[in-house]
Amino acid sequence: MLKVNEIFHSIQGESTHTGRPCVFIRLTGCNLRCHYCDTPYAYEAGRTYQIETLLKKINDYECRLVEITGGEPLLQKETPKLCRLLTEQGFEVLVETNGSKNINCLPAPVKRILDVKCPGSGEADKMDEKNYHRLRYGDEVKFVLADIADYRWAKSMISQRLIPDFVPILFSPVFSKLEPKILAAWILHDRLNVRLHLQLQKIIWPESEQGR
Repeated sequence: MLKVNEIFHSIQGESTHTGRPCVFIRLTGCNLRCHYCDTPYAYEAGRTYQIETLLKKINDYECRLVEITGGEPLLQKETPKLCRLLTEQGFEVLVETNGSKNINCLPAPVKRILDVKCPGSGEADKMDEKNYHRLRYGDEVKFVLADIADYRWAKSMISQRLIPDFVPILFSPVFSKLEPKILAAWILHDRLNVRLHLQLQKIIWPESEQGR
């Protein structure tokens, strides 16, 4: 059984998979309260599903890319089982996690997207720093930046070489708080080997507060 906030078929708006059609499973519940959170509606609201029912719903979309997100998907103990069953059926599975829980509970084919919490989130001290050493090929790391202080903090994290060289690093501005062109200028000035990352879904559907 899993408590699900929403299920929808949309265009992948984040990560290096941006632009691809994707089925999203947003699980209910989060152990963090980031200042800029854009999904507070997923903190508690949701409906409980049998995993078999979820698998049927996912198959009905006829889309082979699935992202499990939240909230924080690793709070629910059945999340790894859902991931395993999806990969066994040939789905490409992404899991976006806030980094506060051990990501090694997820089966090897799953691509983990580690959303590193910068100081501007108010939750930077909640990260499980061992997760940086658990990263593998196919995983990604995302820094959501609210201001120049967050940018400098993220740049320091990279300079410490905590993140393996083979893992893509994405810098994403907090929507409506840090202008993308300003972040782009910082990245270019400092010659950082990172990817500027915008939330495509908010560009396509700016009026939508929930999944599209």
